[in-house]
Amino acid sequence: MSTPSALFVDLYELSMTQVYYDRGMTGEAIFELAVRSLPKGWDYLIAAGLDRALAFLEALRFSDEDLAYVGSLPQFDRRFIEQLREMRFTGDVWAPPEGTIVYPNEPLIQVIAPLPEAQIVETAMINQIAYPTLVASKAARAIDAAAGRPVIEFGGRRAHGSEAAIEASRAAYIAGFEATSSVEAGRRYGIPTTGTMAHSFVLAEGDEVAAFDAFVSRYPGTTLLVDTYDTASGVNNAIKVAKQYGGGSVGAIRIDSGDFRQESWQARIKLDTTGLSDVRIVASGGLDEYQIAELVGASAPIDVFACGTSIVAPPDASTLDSAYKMVEYEGNAVAKRSTGKPSIGHRKQVWRWDDQDVIDRFDATPPSDGEPLMLPMMQSGERTTQGRESLEQIRHRAGAGRGPRRIEIDPSLLS
Repeated sequence: MSTPSALFVDLYELSMTQVYYDRGMTGEAIFELAVRSLPKGWDYLIAAGLDRALAFLEALRFSDEDLAYVGSLPQFDRRFIEQLREMRFTGDVWAPPEGTIVYPNEPLIQVIAPLPEAQIVETAMINQIAYPTLVASKAARAIDAAAGRPVIEFGGRRAHGSEAAIEASRAAYIAGFEATSSVEAGRRYGIPTTGTMAHSFVLAEGDEVAAFDAFVSRYPGTTLLVDTYDTASGVNNAIKVAKQYGGGSVGAIRIDSGDFRQESWQARIKLDTTGLSDVRIVASGGLDEYQIAELVGASAPIDVFACGTSIVAPPDASTLDSAYKMVEYEGNAVAKRSTGKPSIGHRKQVWRWDDQDVIDRFDATPPSDGEPLMLPMMQSGERTTQGRESLEQIRHRAGAGRGPRRIEIDPSLLS
């Protein structure tokens, strides 16, 4: 796994850190990353991205090249450059395990470290956690809407950069997607890969039947894309090739445009009446959870939904309203009071019951029957066992307990 450079910081983090060192402000600070509000219509989030955040902290080193660049900026002196040269992350990290269902104001991560260390990783912590959490949460909504029908991801070409694409594949898999089209995500994370064919293959061949024949003869059991010219004739041609090669030669057909409800029914009837009831129907083309829910509600005979753009670049939630804020310094609670963007001081623990979460002070007396969500993921700069979970463990956790929940913030946090 590649991690960003130590220079993946905003300039003000370096500027503040230099002054912290100048003033001897190296006491223990606690920062928390939380989402202040959910996108419209969303009921929950799925925590994701922790693995990369921990990897960044483990690898935090300023290289000679990094330091040469910082030294070229007029506001930084030689003493600070040498302090950066020696910087390592030596703190602790607490967080809900990846795949946990979380809600607004519940910390996605707590960084407990000397103030310069905790401050300088602000941008990286937000970046490494907020986007995967966004994608996992959007993907989970598609899974919920599909009501048990498989959903696959192939949004890499629409993601905002190659690393974002790979992390989106991982996040969607955590949420319950069956597979990804990304070969690199498959290699890096062991996610099952899947793929069909593009319209260009049919266009290059020049004849739809010949294109289908070439693909089926090379890849038995494949999925054929049937809407290059006309979906009805494409289905007929897929049936022709499937009958020619025999049972199992065509695993599915994919419809990528048009009226999915009508065209899936027409295709299903044709397939069934020609003895091809085992051939599945895949729908793709800008699908999101709302369209999937509509198709499922209309009993459209679609066996698999394929989602891309709406998952990796959600049009209804381009980002999460997240913030990384200091909540304690040298044992004292601190909080912003600015109009419209206040923060909640004190280090927090979240206690979960079947229908309710309570956000309380970390040092409050724990209830006897609540489950703590914030767990130790890193101690003194090294991961704990809890911080080394497998992707399958994370995926299993994400499949349970979704839905709205009552959230209570202990009044003492607001004082």
